[in-house]
Amino acid sequence: MTYGNYPDLSTVKKILVVKMRHHGDVLLTSPVFSNLKRAAPHATIDAFLYADTLPMLEAHPDISDFLLYDRGWKKLSILGKLVKEFSLLRQIRRKRYDMVINLTEGDRGALAAKISGAGLRVGIDKRSTYTHVAKNCPHPRHTVERQLDVLRHIGIFPTPEERDLYLHIPPTATQSIQQILKEHEMQPGEYIVIHPVSRWRFKCLSTLQMARLITTLHGMGKKIVLTAGPDVQERAMIDEILSLSPGVPVLNLAGKISLKELGAVIALSQTLICVDSVPLHIASAVKTPVVVLFGPTSEKNWGPWMHPRSRVVTQNFSCRPCYQDGCGGGKMSDCLFTMPEKMILDALKEVESQEFVFCNAGE
Repeated sequence: MTYGNYPDLSTVKKILVVKMRHHGDVLLTSPVFSNLKRAAPHATIDAFLYADTLPMLEAHPDISDFLLYDRGWKKLSILGKLVKEFSLLRQIRRKRYDMVINLTEGDRGALAAKISGAGLRVGIDKRSTYTHVAKNCPHPRHTVERQLDVLRHIGIFPTPEERDLYLHIPPTATQSIQQILKEHEMQPGEYIVIHPVSRWRFKCLSTLQMARLITTLHGMGKKIVLTAGPDVQERAMIDEILSLSPGVPVLNLAGKISLKELGAVIALSQTLICVDSVPLHIASAVKTPVVVLFGPTSEKNWGPWMHPRSRVVTQNFSCRPCYQDGCGGGKMSDCLFTMPEKMILDALKEVESQEFVFCNAGE
């Protein structure tokens, strides 16, 4: 027994890290892999993810292989789904991992840890599956730190400088976006990206607010690129915003580019304005100035990370963050629907002038 009862990582040769969550959550795990590799440079580290989130960690220098669960399997017959899932579990078993780290609550990661046969199984919820269970901080704490707490539980303590995000943007994605910009007579660094949507509408301002903001920015001489995911509802919101701002020239890339290309269009931009969604975390990774609009969710848990040119815009409502799907569960959030445009414009001016400094590493 040693202080902390930390496992001996010198004997660990193969590690599997499980993160079965959405795109932004997965990107925020990137420092986990970097710090695991520093602590166990002799080990190979694999990641177990939902297949659609792969671009968030693809080409991470410290990840050797990916095991992917396709959410599309739920559309298969019961037998077809079981065949796919058992095949994936057999693959995990054959890998013969020495340690599995599950950063996600729930059954799928716990089952993978159990099936793996690994001698060291680290989790964040109390189950007999795990040999080590990291404690959950009861207070607001950034998601990056919460995930690094799992490493701290097994004796790995990153320095503040070792907690930054990593996102690989391939040259092909950058070249693709540069060509699109050229075709629309835009240059890198001279446009603002606005990502006004989320799959959860209660995180968004109204379409009328966003249309008015776009109109104001155009009047200020700003060139604007709109982005959104391929989701039908997100694209419908973009169409509604455009219909409410007729005559304003906008490059609409909603649903037309890949996640890597989204990273490139943000990296090449002057500034990003967005709601609480994956583009915020991309901006933190590539250090593009960002203004992010928060309502019912918490900027302390999900805000910009190690990003000196970022600004969170919120209203001082006593009820926020409430973590509800809109006021009264009504899918619309008053703290966002009443947000004055001036708050957003002031924040934009602030990040573009570099007067605001924000860094929450080692909070």
